[in-house]
Amino acid sequence: MPSFFNSWLPFIYLYGVGGLFFLMGMIIIKKSGALDPAKKSHRRWFKILLFGFFYFTLIHGILIIAALYW
Repeated sequence: MPSFFNSWLPFIYLYGVGGLFFLMGMIIIKKSGALDPAKKSHRRWFKILLFGFFYFTLIHGILIIAALYW
C-alpha cells in the first residue's frame, strides 16, 4: 500500500496551495469590482466557480480512496 506521502500529500498540496491561490483570486475579483453581486449572471458564475473547485476536490479524493482501498 502506498504511503501517505505518495498518495495524500500531493492531494493536500494541490488543493491546499491551489485553494489559497483560488481564494486570493476570488478576493481580488470581488475587491476590484469585477464581480457585481447585484447581477444575476455574476452570482451564477461565482457559484459555478466555487462548485467546480469543490467538485474536482471531491472527485479527486474519491478516486484516491478507490485506488488505495479497492
